[in-house]
Amino acid sequence: MKKLIYSFLFFGFLFSCGKKQEEKIEPYDKLEISGLSESELQDKILGMLVGSAIGDAMGAPTEMWSRENINEAYGFVTRLDTMIRETSPEGIWIADLPAGGTTDDTRWKVLTGRYLMTQQNQSLSASDFATQILSKYQDYTEEFNAIKDTLPESFEEVNLKLGWLQEWAKVSEPFIANNLVDYSDALGKFYGGEMVCAGLLYAPALGIYFPGDPKKAYREAYALSIYDLGYAKDLTSIAAGMTAAGMKKAATRDSLLAALQVDPENYFESRLVGRTANSILTNALNISSESHQLDSLSVGLDPASPALQAAFSALDQRLQDMPFHAGEIWLQSLTAMIYADFDFMGSLVFLVNYGRDNDTTAAVVGGILGAYYGFEQLPQLEREQVLKVNKELLGIDLEQIAKELTSHMLKK
Repeated sequence: MKKLIYSFLFFGFLFSCGKKQEEKIEPYDKLEISGLSESELQDKILGMLVGSAIGDAMGAPTEMWSRENINEAYGFVTRLDTMIRETSPEGIWIADLPAGGTTDDTRWKVLTGRYLMTQQNQSLSASDFATQILSKYQDYTEEFNAIKDTLPESFEEVNLKLGWLQEWAKVSEPFIANNLVDYSDALGKFYGGEMVCAGLLYAPALGIYFPGDPKKAYREAYALSIYDLGYAKDLTSIAAGMTAAGMKKAATRDSLLAALQVDPENYFESRLVGRTANSILTNALNISSESHQLDSLSVGLDPASPALQAAFSALDQRLQDMPFHAGEIWLQSLTAMIYADFDFMGSLVFLVNYGRDNDTTAAVVGGILGAYYGFEQLPQLEREQVLKVNKELLGIDLEQIAKELTSHMLKK
């Protein structure tokens, strides 16, 4: 792992000095690039959906909490737990969910999966994606208007749904209408103009649509990063590309890291700044390498590990004003994967116990690594609990979505 880390630091230095590799974009032809059979494809799609949901469910009980509060209430988190928390538009919609319940991080994967099933060719339509979101918001509006009683609970339930997509609808409407002035204005005010992790919420779901082809996944995700500001567009696209890389039958940890250097939009050539995403990667590599030097005899996922505490402290020094800032989310996500050597549960344990927007970081990483490992290699207890709670309590049948998405992809 050290050799791999140092090689990527070297490549990052070369790119930061202005050198650029030639991009050769190969045509995407169904599953030929990935080498997957139909059953293997479905296993990886379900792996992404359930892996992301496991991360979401692990972080949901302590979303936005400090490490001190997490430790006081739950100890060192290594498994799913109940959610003693209130409802919120971006959070849970049913109070006090049992272990395995999920938030908007899973809802976004489902919504994006449904959108993908409407696409009829290899070039995804950003307008269709915006329409999918706006239509869902309008459905909630109609649901609100159809309320006949005066019970506060009836309105509160629908208000959660409306609040979830409210900001997104404001951007979607002018984008669909090709009203560039109003779209620019709405995007500039999206969640107050903060560079929130919009596209990272659905990027892994886009990545599975182009198995084994990170360049194609990057390009298509970039086209759909219409709610992102600045270099967050690049981060969304990289996350999709990394997921696509993990979908290849012969994928390795090196394959996942190599996908981070794909740059069809030439961010490495940005004048004076270079590619911020590469700086984030360098920071993640450095944090992992330097931390592990303090505890070379273990994996470093024990609460008393000097390596873990050092990694957490290093991340603390790079916090943004908003916990859901795209750059912060991506740095924590990359650091966790590299630190845990891309181990599924190890990466999630790192993120959930670090805190901040830990259900989102764990959902992003869970989606990427879930696609890489596939459903059958995910921890059995967690995967079965997530499937059960989402289907029985939340009306989300992840297995059915995976089957339908697999069927659709094979017919394209």
